[in-house]
Amino acid sequence: MTRAPKHSPALFYSAVVSFVVGLAAIVAVFLLHAFSDDAPNLALYVVAMFACPLGFLLAIVYALTSGRRSR
Repeated sequence: MTRAPKHSPALFYSAVVSFVVGLAAIVAVFLLHAFSDDAPNLALYVVAMFACPLGFLLAIVYALTSGRRSR
C-alpha cells in the first residue's frame, strides 16, 4: 500500500494571506468612503479586486490537489 505524498502547506498559506489582504482592502475602501472626502487610491481598488478572488482560487486548487484519491 502506497501512501499519498504530503503536500506543502505553502499554497494554503499563500491563499489565506491573499484572501485576508483582499478583505482588508475591501474594508479599507469602505472606511475611506465613510470617514474621508477623498476617493480611495486606484491601487486599493485593484488590490481589493484581485487579491480576494486569487486567494479563493488558490484555496480551491489546494483543496483539489491535497484531497484523497479514489481507488
